Amino acid sequence: MASPDPHPHTPDGRYFVVKGRLWRLSNPDLAPERREALVKQLMAARREVGAARKTGDKQRVRRWIKPSMGSENVGPCGGPMVRRI
Repeated sequence: MASPDPHPHTPDGRYFVVKGRLWRLSNPDLAPERREALVKQLMAARREVGAARKTGDKQRVRRWIKPSMGSENVGPCGGPMVRRI
């Protein structure tokens, strides 16, 4: 039997709450195979960025930044985008 989830979820099921902070859950409509493939891709990109930052290779880091983020220069809430490279 699975243990009960210790964190409450929002009514729409998209977030869970820890110490008053919202954390995003994966899309419940994704097929498990698709979700697994996306997670693998995300983790590979994070490893690549981490390795590039350790060596100071900014060009390798930039390859993983969404191209549209640079051209729009707008953050997720409509404010200015801040890049930390």
